[in-house]
Amino acid sequence: MKIKVVVHEAEEGGFWAEAPAIPGCATQGETFEELLTDLYEAVEGCLSVDVAEPTPGGKERVLEIAV
Repeated sequence: MKIKVVVHEAEEGGFWAEAPAIPGCATQGETFEELLTDLYEAVEGCLSVDVAEPTPGGKERVLEIAV
């Protein structure tokens, strides 16, 4: 899986990055190398969040897709 991220230089020094395809997924680091390490952890953490199953009888559908 490939995910595009946007890397920004922080005004106070260091870097911060966000993954626009994953709402709320962002991290920061003092160095670019630290940012990359933290970024992998942030994306993995954001993607590992469990989503509650819909209640039976509703109009929701659960689909599993490969990306």
